[in-house]
Amino acid sequence: MAEPDSLIPFVKHTIAVSSGKGGVGKTTVAVNLAVALAQRGARTGLLDCDIYGPNVPLMMGIKQPDMGGGEGRKLTPPERYGVKLMSIGFFVPDDNPIVWRGPMINSAIQQFLRDVDWGALDYLVVDLPPGTGDAQLSLSQLVPLTGAVIVTTPQEVSLLDSKKGLAMFQKVHVPVLGIIENMSSFVCPHCKEHTDIFSHGGGRKAAEALGVPFLGEVPIDLAIRVGGDEGRPVVDAHPDSPQADAFRTLADAIVEQVQIVTAAATKLTIIQ
Repeated sequence: MAEPDSLIPFVKHTIAVSSGKGGVGKTTVAVNLAVALAQRGARTGLLDCDIYGPNVPLMMGIKQPDMGGGEGRKLTPPERYGVKLMSIGFFVPDDNPIVWRGPMINSAIQQFLRDVDWGALDYLVVDLPPGTGDAQLSLSQLVPLTGAVIVTTPQEVSLLDSKKGLAMFQKVHVPVLGIIENMSSFVCPHCKEHTDIFSHGGGRKAAEALGVPFLGEVPIDLAIRVGGDEGRPVVDAHPDSPQADAFRTLADAIVEQVQIVTAAATKLTIIQ
């Protein structure tokens, strides 16, 4: 296995976006966070490590890009909305299932890190598959992760799984930057009444109980879903909307937590 620092030496911070279960909107959050960071002026990449369900190409509006011409024999990642991208979805037809064992997933993730010309980045956002399996373990072993973000929905079953995800990152010594509550509430576009379809506030309670930061909430909204289906993240398609503002607020909160974690790690290194 390659030395962690040698795979992406010019990437300052690597942030894993994870969830304990599927269907919580993890990729939607990862995509909009990456675009929001780029809009803030950060050099940003987005790596799709969800090998079995790579949805980043669809949500970013890129299907079969030209990836030649990188440094040496490396692949040049396509760029959209100011974000450099890589996904297994660029190489496999949409209707072809990927039936791989753990070692193959590890190899693919290592290649996406080593054989892609990411260049100098401030942030590499990594969209992980749901759960606590091969991709999570491989990534934590291959690169020094700055931290992980856990996406959950308010209901109890999702919160229970998010606790397992947090425990997994703690076991592999990856700092948890915080919890995001997605699908937090629905605001009727006509009467403006709030409806808590999946309950509300569970993410904040879980963060308080687990002793990690609560990064914020993202509402259920048609524009977010449409943007994902059409390859137009809501932070780009509707930059002045409350939904886009929610993602930018989350991006700012993550940047703040990255600074805190980095400062703490620097201080510990000096003491040692």
